[in-house]
Amino acid sequence: MRSFHRQTTKNQTSTNGKIPPRVDLPRNPQSVDLPRKVDLPVCLGFSETAYNTLRTRLQEFHGSTPPSAQAYFLNSQLKETELTPRLTAPIESMPTLGAELANQLHKMGVHRTVDLLFLFPRDYEELPPINYGTQFEEDSRISVLGTIREIDERVSQSGTHILGVLLDTHQGVAIRLIWFNQRFRKSQLFLGKQIVASGNIKSTGLNWEIVQPQTSFVDSDTTPNEECPKPIYPLTEGLKQAVMRRFMARMLPPLIGQIEEVLPSSLRDCLQVMPIHEALTAIHLPKSMDEVRQAQRRFKIQELLVLQLAITLQRRRRERESQALVCEASAKIHARILNRLPYQLTADQLQAVAEISHDMSTPLPMNRLLQGDVGSGKTLVAQYAMLLCVAHGYQAALMAPTEVLAHQHAATFTKSLSSSRVRVGKLTGSLAKKERTLLLEQLAAGEIDLIIGTHALLANDIQFAKLALVIVDEQHKFGVQQRAQLRIGTYQPHYLVLSATPIPRTIAMTIFGDLDVSTIRQKPPGRSALHTYITTTDQLPAWWSFVNKQLEAGRQAYVITPRISSGQNEDTFSAEQVANQLQSGPFAQRRVGLLHGRLSADAKEETLTLFASGEIDILVSTTVVEVGIDVANATVMTILDAERLGLSQLHQLRGRVSRGTHPGFVCAVASTDCNPQENERLLAFESSDDGFALAERDLQLRGPGDLLGTNQSGLPPLRVANLATDGDLVVLARDTAQQLLVEDPELEKAEYSGIKRQTLARYGKCLQLVDVG
Repeated sequence: MRSFHRQTTKNQTSTNGKIPPRVDLPRNPQSVDLPRKVDLPVCLGFSETAYNTLRTRLQEFHGSTPPSAQAYFLNSQLKETELTPRLTAPIESMPTLGAELANQLHKMGVHRTVDLLFLFPRDYEELPPINYGTQFEEDSRISVLGTIREIDERVSQSGTHILGVLLDTHQGVAIRLIWFNQRFRKSQLFLGKQIVASGNIKSTGLNWEIVQPQTSFVDSDTTPNEECPKPIYPLTEGLKQAVMRRFMARMLPPLIGQIEEVLPSSLRDCLQVMPIHEALTAIHLPKSMDEVRQAQRRFKIQELLVLQLAITLQRRRRERESQALVCEASAKIHARILNRLPYQLTADQLQAVAEISHDMSTPLPMNRLLQGDVGSGKTLVAQYAMLLCVAHGYQAALMAPTEVLAHQHAATFTKSLSSSRVRVGKLTGSLAKKERTLLLEQLAAGEIDLIIGTHALLANDIQFAKLALVIVDEQHKFGVQQRAQLRIGTYQPHYLVLSATPIPRTIAMTIFGDLDVSTIRQKPPGRSALHTYITTTDQLPAWWSFVNKQLEAGRQAYVITPRISSGQNEDTFSAEQVANQLQSGPFAQRRVGLLHGRLSADAKEETLTLFASGEIDILVSTTVVEVGIDVANATVMTILDAERLGLSQLHQLRGRVSRGTHPGFVCAVASTDCNPQENERLLAFESSDDGFALAERDLQLRGPGDLLGTNQSGLPPLRVANLATDGDLVVLARDTAQQLLVEDPELEKAEYSGIKRQTLARYGKCLQLVDVG
């Protein structure tokens, strides 16, 4: 990437309608001497020489730096002093704005004039080019240029008003234009007037006609503009698109020139983006769709760059201010831990262990994401990291999202470490008060080495003797702020986040941008084949027959439903309903268990214990078994109302079977109103068992918010950029932010003051950056 300091003569001051470059006004209010009647935006149009001649007359001006409306766009809580008075004025102060339109704009979140600038169109209407021929294709969308020769109107027997116009094209072809119930148009149409009409053209057998066409008027001495897309704005009840377009076209041009450019020209050149004024004009009043795309690219990159700057600033501050306990993996310690693990590690697991060991061998706190497909052995790597802490006399904590998974981890660790001196504890919300008090005393005294628990580990009254490592298991919704809650004390613990939902690359660089990433793709040897099918409810009897044969062979089965119970008017499967139906129907001779989130912790643990020991043949459950549950003998899974679940969630559920030496079978059953052969999610689920490929596909189908619950990430949502489609821009923004902060670690240079101010306004509070700089 070129240096950000490269000088450019691009966009010099001119009077041809282009906005001149920003002139930095002095920050000190006492150094300016401009009378109050002089409008700040006028100053932006002066060359630097002309501006310098006015410095001695700036004393009375009450502002300091040209304001940043982009910062307002990204944070509506800015003080009014950060914008010009005209931009901060309430929209009611705008001329010719009626009360009704003002109220409608308020409903859309538009309260000040600056809000209008960043109320971007949600789409654009592209009119087809003008057809200058004499032959038309039936029912095709066209535009024609012609002169109005006849105007007539009538009312049908049903009361419908019909307005007709005979348009004579320049090629001598007559086309009839027809509008229904649009009386107002008659006052706009005049004989001999030239217009461009666009719409679907059809033949009546005698002539061509266009019903409900869109029209624009053309002066006789001008060439019609065929390439101007029409913006489609978000609307509210009672507000019409035509009204919104006219209002925006009239009001925006005087406002655009008042916006401060926060990206210096050198940075814009490197990113190849429009200046802010050109971008705002192009996005609201485009001359072509290419202009629209360039403008959108400008705002997407700016939004992503601000995010990446915030993440990198936060990370660098943490590295500068935090100190962790050193846990070096010597050859002796490494060999001892490997001998203690119940399985031999794969190449990918060993690589992950090497990355984690390197991080933990330094006083800089590790902040790493370990991601892997279902069944890839992430917990084994986590166990290595925890034992590395114990080898140095420190404590480690593992936090699971559910009590079911916490109980399972505690049981697994206790069993595998039974012959060692490692002391394992378990802390969940359902623990009795007396037991909890004793456990906390042991933690504070250092008498527990490994603590397994749920969010209960975040309680304020928990004290550790020497906590060196925190692991968050299966919690991809655990946000930046939440991940920091255990970072309290002289020494900050190393941090490892596990995810069995492979994270799409763009999300890893944003929502998890503060983490290094280790990836496990290999599956441990010995795993059997896994077969996936999709079907409909009418095929269930045949499928239950197949399940019964698997049970006869000594295997066990899961049946998954999206709900615990169904309402009276809900035509969906529920766990309670299905458990009763199976027990009294096709599996009356089998042992059917029930598991869902409303059961007590003891009931859940008892059910899972019975299932793991083989005393339950069929476990009917909600998605509570989505993560971590490991019963090797369970080889069959039925997922009812499968289209109601996300693709990544379906894949996680599928990971509960085929965990041993027997082949696995999964059947996704669609609801009666869903055709599985037309459902993209189910088809993708059937065709692939690659969790990484499915995660990317799920991102495309569902979007980042639904996929990973990014509203829980601790970061404000993106408003322009889309992580599902703008991956290349995410990479560009990340690389630019990193290089920018290498050059200027605190963004102290004057040319970066705008982008720094915007970064702190947007993310300063949620990433605890308010004191940066």
